[in-house]
Amino acid sequence: MAKRFEGKVVVVTGGSEGIGLATAKAFAGEGAHVYITGRRQDRLDAAVAEIGAGAVGVQGDASNLADLDRLYDRIRSDHGKLDVVFANAGIADTGAKPLGEIGEDDFDRMFGLNVRGLLFSVQKALPLLGAGATIVLNGSVAGSKGFPGQSLYNATKATVRSFARSWTADLKDRGIRVNVVAPGATETRMMRDYLDVRPGVEEAFTQLVPLGRIGRPEEVANAVLFLASSESAYIAGAELTVDGGMVAV
Repeated sequence: MAKRFEGKVVVVTGGSEGIGLATAKAFAGEGAHVYITGRRQDRLDAAVAEIGAGAVGVQGDASNLADLDRLYDRIRSDHGKLDVVFANAGIADTGAKPLGEIGEDDFDRMFGLNVRGLLFSVQKALPLLGAGATIVLNGSVAGSKGFPGQSLYNATKATVRSFARSWTADLKDRGIRVNVVAPGATETRMMRDYLDVRPGVEEAFTQLVPLGRIGRPEEVANAVLFLASSESAYIAGAELTVDGGMVAV
């Protein structure tokens, strides 16, 4: 049976761990030429080895425009095109900060990667994207909720949801689709860091989730591949929640 992404060129920002790594592995397993980014060279090298299938790691920070230029220059040199962008790189705070405690640095750091970095990760890919290309943005159920002490993170993910609507309108004449995957609580290092400093929160999460558990990165990856593939050809500007039913119920 033919692989869904045979010969396609895919970039996954923040692909050295968690959801990004699981998604990069899934794309590679479906025949794609996969490029991943990450800040730490050691984690990037380990991820490339784990993905296999000729995956390429390009060290860099998605909030640094020069690093993004290096990434896309490499893809242009290797293939001259790009078929899928999974703009995944992002951060969350492990410590809660209510409105009165938010500082300027907190704002700049969170919006610098989750919003500014995501925007330019997509914008700088545009010259390589042709008709039929797809863009998937990594959002979060936090964009639809009001989790206390996380207003900056919540707001960045609401922005990602808005980007998908606007960019669908911007890119429709080029035949490029944009959608959002919105994970709930998912077993990643970032989520584990969050849960480990909050005794009882994991249990509270599982009680809020109708399916009764935290999600797995591979389950989010499956949703990303669906949104990136021709199977979702009539889906655009949408947000697909992968949260075990937490938002809906």
